[in-house]
Amino acid sequence: MQSFSEQCLDMARSILGENLASINQDGTIAPLDGEHPRYDEPGHAALAIGEFFRATGETSLTDHDLVDLSARCITSQAFREPAQENGLAYAALGLLSWGPAKERNQVWERLVDPTREALDRLLLARTDYQNHWQAFNIAKAVTRYSMGLSKKDETGKLIDLFLQRIDQNSSGKYFDDAPENLGGAFNIYGVLAFVFIRQALQLHANMNLKERKLPSLRTHGERYIKMFPDLVRQDGLGWCYGRGIGAYGQMHCISLILQGLRDGWVSNEQKSKYFDLLRRLFHFFFVNYLDQESGCLVIRDPERSTIPAHTTRMANFDAARYLSQWSRLARNITAPATSTAKAITPKSSGRFINFDKSNRKEQGLFLYRDPETGFHAQLPLVSSGGDGNCDSLPFPHSPGVFDWPVDRYMPIMIPELTIDGKEFIPAYYGKRIVTGLGSRNAFYFRYEQPELITRDEKIVSGIGSCKVNWSFEKSKITSEFAFSVKNNVQMNSMRYMLAIASPHSSYRLGNTLTLGKEGFRCSVTKDDFHANWLETEVVSDNPEYRTFYGKVHYLQTLTRDHPLIMRPGQTYRLTVTFEPDIVTVEG
Repeated sequence: MQSFSEQCLDMARSILGENLASINQDGTIAPLDGEHPRYDEPGHAALAIGEFFRATGETSLTDHDLVDLSARCITSQAFREPAQENGLAYAALGLLSWGPAKERNQVWERLVDPTREALDRLLLARTDYQNHWQAFNIAKAVTRYSMGLSKKDETGKLIDLFLQRIDQNSSGKYFDDAPENLGGAFNIYGVLAFVFIRQALQLHANMNLKERKLPSLRTHGERYIKMFPDLVRQDGLGWCYGRGIGAYGQMHCISLILQGLRDGWVSNEQKSKYFDLLRRLFHFFFVNYLDQESGCLVIRDPERSTIPAHTTRMANFDAARYLSQWSRLARNITAPATSTAKAITPKSSGRFINFDKSNRKEQGLFLYRDPETGFHAQLPLVSSGGDGNCDSLPFPHSPGVFDWPVDRYMPIMIPELTIDGKEFIPAYYGKRIVTGLGSRNAFYFRYEQPELITRDEKIVSGIGSCKVNWSFEKSKITSEFAFSVKNNVQMNSMRYMLAIASPHSSYRLGNTLTLGKEGFRCSVTKDDFHANWLETEVVSDNPEYRTFYGKVHYLQTLTRDHPLIMRPGQTYRLTVTFEPDIVTVEG
């Protein structure tokens, strides 16, 4: 792992070298043209610098004094109004990275008394969060105790509360990032929370506490690690559904695997498999998001985009932090000897991960892969946490094959029924979920919705119900949606959409999947709504239609734009079949 460690450190130097100049005299971060700064960016910068120091022991980089820059960023974050608890948590760990003893912490010595007093006050004050921000409270408690600002250590209690809520909100013991209202936003932020908490514990001055809490963290955290062999695509694409993916969908997964390998959460028999996952995840991250000329991370350009909350500066500092962390972790991990075991011919597989199952709702993730064509999809049935865009909708997420635009809503591969001014979609939750292997070795994923749900996640009783059936036979995919109503209902319109996109023209791997000349090979085999395909909409030049990975070029819409009286006792079906022409990109 030594060469990997050195490669990560070289990349961290390059990224920091290009972005440290953006730190202003007052510690704020100058944004790139066309972007607006985030109030928590100084904290992200402080932790990136702190992790680089931990990995190298260096206090300067090119002409920059890292101690001075870290002190400036921490000071800026401490006096933000209103206080940014997430940025404060990053800044706190950034401070702690220079050492827990105040007398020997070079950054603490640079801070003036008003800043020290502000930090003392802010690290004590905290809000009880139900989402991943609770991890930031843990980081603040770790710093407050480790820096000697308090004799009382609340870390253990906060970790217990964090894990207790996981048990309360998920029968599958996965992290729910939005348990209020409908609940069930099982996304990449669960991985982020475990990575951040584990990083904070590593900095804790009380090593005994770390040893006591690691087993309970492992019980929950390793569930994500066990997902990754079925989650990661052959070209190295990692987590690709839900909020805040793209480059972060790679970085968070890499971090958790490395932490798991360091802590012994991966058995010796499984290490070869996870080292291969690391190699693929990192290669995808390196090729798709690192500009080889400037040495910076690129998350937003004319062909791709990300959520508005992610700025390029923040992503670059986060990448430098993670690369420094990976470099440090890799030194403590021994790569397994080259396996001499006979290669096993991969087979088609379908796996359902049960996130939550209760009387109220069932939610999970269906993972399917076909090794013959390379097709690999992540089909989530989860809440979007109120984001109201395509990222969490229940269709086979497979960038390059089945795509969707960033931060926009449209009913991708699912029907949207407008009834009484409300738009209903078969998304977010299900009941009586069933998965298995059917005829002709086709995998199926089925669920019901006893009551219809609106696109803003409001369950409306008394209108009707829906049954959904997805089947996967090699690269052939069939989706069936069956609606029924309880009384005469007027449906004003129905809409069903497809987005045709392509991988990035330059930031891409040679084995990345894309659609060939024959496209989706889509066929509507049953349509009780009597809808029609509209003329294909060309959006190649519209900057609002970018994915996390490439550009959306065309939108195809199947619609019925005039009323339909839906009657009880009758089932209204829409069945759509795909057999996509899947190829790999050229070059």
